[in-house]
Amino acid sequence: MAIQNPFFAPSTLPYGLPPFADIADEHYRPAFERGFEEQLAEIAAITAQEEAPTFENTVLPLERSGQILDRVSTVFFNKSSSDSSDFTNQLEEEMAPLLAAHSDAIQLDSALYARISAVHDRLDELDLDAESRYLVERYYTEFTLAGAGLDEADKARLRDYNQRLSTLTTRFEKNLLADTNELAVVVDDDAELDGLGAGEISAAAEAAKERGLDGKYLITLVLPTGHPYLAALTNRDLRRRIMDASRARGSRGNENDNREIVLEITRLRAERARLLGFENHAAYVTADETAKTPRAVATMLEPLALVAARNARAEQADLQAQIGEEFVLEASDWAFFSEKVRRAKYDVDTAAMRPYFEAERVMRDGVFFAANRVYGVTFTERDDLVAYHEDARVFEVHDEDGSPVGLYVLDLYTRDSKRGGAWMNPLASQNELLGQSVVVVNNLNVPKPAEGEPTLLSYDEVGTFFHEFGHALHGLFARVTYPKFAGTNVFRDFVEFPSQVNEMWMLWPEVLANYAVHHETGEPMPQEFVDKVQASSAFNEGFLTSEYLAAALLDQAWHRITADDTVADVAEFEAEALAAVGLDNPVVPTRYSSAYFAHTFSGGYDAGYYSYIWSEVLDADTVEWFKENGGLTRENGDRFRHRLLGVGGSKDPLEAYRDFRGRDAVIEPLLKRRGLEG
Repeated sequence: MAIQNPFFAPSTLPYGLPPFADIADEHYRPAFERGFEEQLAEIAAITAQEEAPTFENTVLPLERSGQILDRVSTVFFNKSSSDSSDFTNQLEEEMAPLLAAHSDAIQLDSALYARISAVHDRLDELDLDAESRYLVERYYTEFTLAGAGLDEADKARLRDYNQRLSTLTTRFEKNLLADTNELAVVVDDDAELDGLGAGEISAAAEAAKERGLDGKYLITLVLPTGHPYLAALTNRDLRRRIMDASRARGSRGNENDNREIVLEITRLRAERARLLGFENHAAYVTADETAKTPRAVATMLEPLALVAARNARAEQADLQAQIGEEFVLEASDWAFFSEKVRRAKYDVDTAAMRPYFEAERVMRDGVFFAANRVYGVTFTERDDLVAYHEDARVFEVHDEDGSPVGLYVLDLYTRDSKRGGAWMNPLASQNELLGQSVVVVNNLNVPKPAEGEPTLLSYDEVGTFFHEFGHALHGLFARVTYPKFAGTNVFRDFVEFPSQVNEMWMLWPEVLANYAVHHETGEPMPQEFVDKVQASSAFNEGFLTSEYLAAALLDQAWHRITADDTVADVAEFEAEALAAVGLDNPVVPTRYSSAYFAHTFSGGYDAGYYSYIWSEVLDADTVEWFKENGGLTRENGDRFRHRLLGVGGSKDPLEAYRDFRGRDAVIEPLLKRRGLEG
């Protein structure tokens, strides 16, 4: 019976939290099928009308459509990312082309496009509020860019492209997860783990035990090329094994090899872009971002690459001097010896900070505390609400006056069923049109120690926590009328900005003093640790900026190829692309190589990985504003919340930024932060 499928009706749980306790694998496929059927019927009802198109009879019902499909998609894709199984992998591959076809059935519907166009043509005559007007503009732009104006023959070709690409990107992600798991590094003797802390060794032992490797240690790989343990491991051979395993992902000639998939994805994206009237895929993507053109991206990034590469070479010389003539520095050595040089130059040891970063304390007295001081919100754990995995915890969020904000779900630990990286996504999205509240989830990949032992975070993991929580706050605070603008539904090259700003509070004195205490003694972190970290803030920025820009410009290179270009070898193309921008230093590898570049080949950042540094211009400028205006105050937080976070995607993001800042952003704070002023 229909009522037995929990996706067929809105959740009755607080804030619309999906009823995870009631959801079983057998519910997903029928819900997808019903969702497709229901939304197509809703679209058909819009286009069958004889009345002239209006906002009320065309745009509003379009915005209301597809609620079952939205509910099942939200839950399923969260599960497939954070707790996948053979079932979810198979169903995702099955659904990917069907979802692409369904999207095309709507966006390429000529009758629907004609009605949207008619409303758009009369915008100046209609008495619409600003958000409603922007809704019409966005639908018209998105349908136009999607190919709604093509003739039927070209639409048929476009549908083929979209369905094939959806299959390929799904396969890329599944191959990467499988290869990442297969390439985890097994260590037989804990002596090889010298340099790691007790918690890290415990986590490696626990990971091995979960795979039936009792008495051994397993180092699972992370998404980027590098690995956090490379900075601490004294065993050079093990460091090399980890780096080699990481760089081998997706290119070993096995069933998980992604190289042919990369070639086909980039070729199809180029052909599709030409069909849609663009020179290449990068032009197609940036046309609807704040950057507007690939040339604008190149104009900003390529000069930075030259300075970053120069700085990295100087850093490399320092590292080689530390090593002497014993051996020549390799990529797997960089993190270890950069920490040695950092200690020598600044007396900084970030590993010594780990005992002060106990995860529970970081969360409650750091991440939550900062949000309370800046925005007035409080967090209360709801043990009575069930999430999708036993490790995922649910918190209720309230404003200072006690009014409800939403639910926050934290899924902290890594597992074989979770894809790499860290991210935020909604489980329910606030909007007035459908009367919905908000539920957001943060996924991280922190190794889980044995039961009873504390989870101690690295310095970088604390930064990641604050970053991803910034996305969560963006999702929680947005208050919009329409679902299309809910939460973080903003331009890709803007979405990282609020999360980057939230990183500021990690080392803010009042916040740090509240959470950074030794997990055994309760002693506060020595101020000298913080002073030395801040004094060395530009240290290693040549490397860090180079590895990031290498990935961002590689992404651009793949998507600047035209439909007439022929690329036959992934490694050769990658090498030429990096050499062309001066980032081909073998000791400073790209953050992501093509065969495991999930952001661009399966994660929605295609031709958009530049977004992080593009957004960082706004972030660095905003941090300056906070510092100039008293820092961590409710007045500042309220301004940032209501003028920027709170608008979601309901207005042009750069207009929202100008409303907050009083002017456009300037690049100088970013250049200073990254040591790129020269």
